[in-house]
Amino acid sequence: MIEASYDAMGKALLFDIDGTLADTDPLHLKAFNQVLGPHGHVFDHARFSRELQGFANVAIGERFLPDEAPERRALILDEKEEVFRTLVAGQIAPLPGLMALLDRADTAGIPMVAVTNAPRLNAELLLSGLGITHRFKAFVIGAELPHGKPHPLPYQEGLRFVGARPETSIAFEDSRTGVQSATAAGIPTIGIRTSLSHADLVGAGAVTSASAFDDPTLLARLANAMAW
Repeated sequence: MIEASYDAMGKALLFDIDGTLADTDPLHLKAFNQVLGPHGHVFDHARFSRELQGFANVAIGERFLPDEAPERRALILDEKEEVFRTLVAGQIAPLPGLMALLDRADTAGIPMVAVTNAPRLNAELLLSGLGITHRFKAFVIGAELPHGKPHPLPYQEGLRFVGARPETSIAFEDSRTGVQSATAAGIPTIGIRTSLSHADLVGAGAVTSASAFDDPTLLARLANAMAW
């Protein structure tokens, strides 16, 4: 993470990466089935969204590989991430409206932060593949903190690095754990419906949801909150 200049108004936009900036969850599902299938676990979309989406690999390993030593769990899940990176290479596309939103935030001087439970290599691959690494003033990896999502610490760190206040910032998340993390940090959170329904996201604590970043309701809320 790189500490950035503070926003005088205390505002920031904070983004999850997987499933929020790009719809990568189908490839994660495929990679999990390829690697965890031999260990007796098969996931459909519904099970993936309940039991895998948004969770850190340490928690996934503890749940689904309880008979393996921690070192072996880490190796198995590292293999899953390698499979995912192979699958996603050359297939990274932004959600509709993302680039225009980032342009608007840059013009308005609103700092942006990426906050993820994904391994650093995955996060860096996705941001570079989208060509937006330079857009983010801070980059928070949950696995590199004492607590990842759904704990509020990743989002608290994101706010701290850009000097923003939670109540005047907005977070974007696509998973239950991510919404819980951001809302626990006091940030109004908009759920992105790449995998979960409006009811699921609002049930986890989101103030509303949107299909993508070109959703008119989302854009109106941002214009009001960010005063741009």
